[in-house]
Amino acid sequence: MKARFGQVNGAAALSDIARTRMTRRGFLGGSLALGGAGALWPTPAGAKTPGFNFEALGHGVDGHHHVAPGYDARVLMRWGDSVTATAPPFDPQRQNATAQAAQLGYNSDFIGYLPLPLASGNSRHGLLCVNHEYCIEELMFPGLGRYDENFSQATRELANIEMAAIGGAIVEVARGPDGLWQIVPASRFARRITAGGTAMRLSGPAAGHARLKTTADPSGTSVIGTVANCSGGMTPWGTWLTAEESFLYCFGSAIADDPEAEIDPALVDHPESRNFRRLGLPGRGYAWSRFDQRWNIDQEPNEANRFGWIVEIDPLDPESTPVKRTALGRFSHEGAAPIVNGDGRAVVYSADDHYFEYFYRFVSERAFDPARGVANGDLLDHGILSVARFDADGGVAWVPLVFGQGPLTPENGFHSQADIAIETRRAADLLGATPLDRPEGVAIDPRAAPHGGKIYLSLTKNQRRSAEGLDAVNSRAANLWGQIIELTAPGGDHAAERFSWDILVACGNPAEQQVAARWHRDISPGGWFACPDNLALDSAGRLWVATDQDAATHWPDFDPAMPPRPSILAITRQGGGRIG
Repeated sequence: MKARFGQVNGAAALSDIARTRMTRRGFLGGSLALGGAGALWPTPAGAKTPGFNFEALGHGVDGHHHVAPGYDARVLMRWGDSVTATAPPFDPQRQNATAQAAQLGYNSDFIGYLPLPLASGNSRHGLLCVNHEYCIEELMFPGLGRYDENFSQATRELANIEMAAIGGAIVEVARGPDGLWQIVPASRFARRITAGGTAMRLSGPAAGHARLKTTADPSGTSVIGTVANCSGGMTPWGTWLTAEESFLYCFGSAIADDPEAEIDPALVDHPESRNFRRLGLPGRGYAWSRFDQRWNIDQEPNEANRFGWIVEIDPLDPESTPVKRTALGRFSHEGAAPIVNGDGRAVVYSADDHYFEYFYRFVSERAFDPARGVANGDLLDHGILSVARFDADGGVAWVPLVFGQGPLTPENGFHSQADIAIETRRAADLLGATPLDRPEGVAIDPRAAPHGGKIYLSLTKNQRRSAEGLDAVNSRAANLWGQIIELTAPGGDHAAERFSWDILVACGNPAEQQVAARWHRDISPGGWFACPDNLALDSAGRLWVATDQDAATHWPDFDPAMPPRPSILAITRQGGGRIG
């Protein structure tokens, strides 16, 4: 989700570091092929990673979707299409929360694929796990327009529809004899996860803590719903991790909603004042707090502490209870990229998508056991959460966020590991983590050594970075274009205390000298892009990059009676064969 505000945290910038690391590798002079959003170039001769062999698209934005010649892109599902058997046909003029809770939700950011049966590797039949991140009221509700600053157009029913549209969906898909993907109707796996109606369990160090207890849940162990579901990941044991990103927008305050009130009056005597200020709460992106007290920080000061987590869901069991894994920390999670380390421990990488925020890693205490299946999820309740410090010499130090170590003590307001989990950002501030240019997508190279051990991190942009705040990994002021960072785990050990890093590409138009973009020498004329977001590595080790763009059209129905509808596309190669 596009951040609407941000703040510089308390960590010191490395302003005295020269911007020399950008040229150390010559930018993709090695063995990685990159594609997506029109970008395309071959891998250098002699490299072991195959390149792309399709024709790159030119730059441009219009009301249609486009794919390279020789490929097709079909709309598989649209917002409002049926997910469960109880879903009525979509009618934008007669929306209601019950219908939306059975239909595909709004703004799908992440899609994960789980083959059926689970261990088969089947690429023709499986489950899609789809995130629904946020709502755009002026597009969702015909005739409403954008909410004014007082949310005067908001109603309880509109708020309930929005809560039903956010969360996620599980749908069954199969590829027919014609090679085209189809939704399997009346699937026993079909399920909607929503912000307003799905019961969830809290686990890990913060579960049951006093700061998570509310009127509705005095135990502090259960919560209704998940929100702001941005990117995510699929675990080696067959579950779906969905990331709660900009959850702050879901919370309001009766005092702060007063246009005559001073700035942040709701936080003056608030018990979570320091915590909320660091997170930007209340975000006031929705009017939910007017109709449900749990979204109002005046009435339920602890409810916001129950969001901002990684949520684990079992797609194969529609009756299972999703679990918020608090050991992975609380912040604006862009996603969760898991892998089993060489020693068997589970590792999860996650980025905090705000200006000047951080990159995190969790390493489990115990090893993954394939025989335990989805029960391996409890690996994510016990382990070490660390934050990255990028050094000028090309090293990355993983600094543990452990109660009692360094400044993470009662003197600084941390009385247990639960406090560190709840206030992960503030703990990382004290440890001197490196503030980044909006860290977002993370991808892990799935291949074995010597290729394995590579992690890719997209830094989308940061127009707020000043010339005085530059450092080696954030090397451009007023950065409107972003960059992709390559990290290397030594010997493929994802639990190592130190990694190395390089800037893979500095995005933007290479023809504009002031942009200071850096690309591979073989980039095609239209192959550059800006603002990298989600990342994915395929089995051949090729990196695919998604970028954010939008336009006000009636896509994909092109029917004046239908609003624009966020959709899932299925891309296939004409005549069959692999994509790329």
